[in-house]
Amino acid sequence: MNSTIETILGHRSIRKFTPEPIEHEQLQTIIQAGLAASSSSMLQVVSIIRVTDSEKRKQLAECAGNQAYVESAAEFLVFCIDYQRHSTIKPDVQVDFTELTLIGAVDSGIMAQNCLLAAESMGLGGVYIGGLRNNAARVDEILSLPGNTAILFGMCLGHPDQNPEVKPRLPIDVIMHENQYQTLNLDTIQAYDQAMQDYYANRSSNQKQSTWSQEVTGKLTGESRPHILPYLNSKGLAKR
Repeated sequence: MNSTIETILGHRSIRKFTPEPIEHEQLQTIIQAGLAASSSSMLQVVSIIRVTDSEKRKQLAECAGNQAYVESAAEFLVFCIDYQRHSTIKPDVQVDFTELTLIGAVDSGIMAQNCLLAAESMGLGGVYIGGLRNNAARVDEILSLPGNTAILFGMCLGHPDQNPEVKPRLPIDVIMHENQYQTLNLDTIQAYDQAMQDYYANRSSNQKQSTWSQEVTGKLTGESRPHILPYLNSKGLAKR
């Protein structure tokens, strides 16, 4: 095992940070690592908004469900699908296909993970903030996004002020199929549920009595941000 794999396997979401800033050179390297990520057809359809204004940080924290670390982290980055630059180059480009929106979301995820891994390799920590989509239109307004762009998620980065445990993941044989889709082995899920129940009960903060199956099926029994498609459509995306 090398240091790169150790960094990947040691990932934890960090939600508590020291007041120490991230050095300019470190941030530049983190963003450069993001830019080095794969890009579908080299479209490069991602923009990152670095939010340094304290009032905007406060508003964004509220939009994300009052997540205080959006305000307290040394850096807060917002990742966006961006076809506006392409439309500026050639106004008659067609960017409203759903496939292009998917490309923007996929490329943003790849770029963001590169950024986070680069930060973690420096001893920094971070956490994704998908909660921005709870109030996507308001976040869009705060950040003054033009048409053909849309917010996806935020990322807090900073010097960790906590040392949480690594959360167990589903076993490889549940995730990886060979040659065709394999039937789910519920015995494997039961074993994983027990591992997650033990993790939740014994972790250093926010202990609870629950299993993975209970958590995810509970989340999937109700609406999941039904306002997102109208929001994307209003930005000229995912219309067809």
